[in-house]
Amino acid sequence: MSNNPDTYYQRSEVSNSDLTALKELLHPRLQFGNREEAFRFGNLVDAMITEPARVNYYRFTVDDTQYTEDEFMHAQEMYKSLRSEGRHDCFLEYVLKNAETQKFMVNQGQEFEYCGFPFHLDTRCKWDWWLGIFGGDLKTTAATSQKEFEEMIDFFDWDRSRAWYMDIANSDHDFIYAISKKNSKVFKKQINRGDAVYEAGREKYEELAFQWWAFTL
Repeated sequence: MSNNPDTYYQRSEVSNSDLTALKELLHPRLQFGNREEAFRFGNLVDAMITEPARVNYYRFTVDDTQYTEDEFMHAQEMYKSLRSEGRHDCFLEYVLKNAETQKFMVNQGQEFEYCGFPFHLDTRCKWDWWLGIFGGDLKTTAATSQKEFEEMIDFFDWDRSRAWYMDIANSDHDFIYAISKKNSKVFKKQINRGDAVYEAGREKYEELAFQWWAFTL
């Protein structure tokens, strides 16, 4: 894991990653593949695209995390595919040129309700891309087709992440762009408040947020 100097990860508000850790504690399941390596490589791609100042192309490092030349070349090819897709996808082109990256938000005393029971939590999130009134997320994925990518949205709880971010920002729209680690294809999912992906994600996070609140009383 990269030693990102950003103090965001040291803050006390509840994040979607905290909910993930709680879910894994309460409902452990078999892990497929090397999650640490996938996370490490995803950090490299994310940094190249949204935080290039952290990347040293001569030493093959992000902050103080060392990568191999092959890993850098692979990540660069994926980034090239994203830029190439932007030439055909006007929205993606706009995002790459205009989005504020790694936008940090806090919602103090955010209101929740679970099974008719109201409660409050201080929450936080950090957007890969923020466009002023809504934002979106960048993913690396093992999917090789749009169908596989959309199945992963539920399996990896990316729907929960997007609903969590939308409700912290009180935004009505969201999006995910994912780049395949297998064939460098770019996949896209648009999410709107009230649609099936949002509602599934909100249902997931409300249960975990309530459990977090109950455990920290």
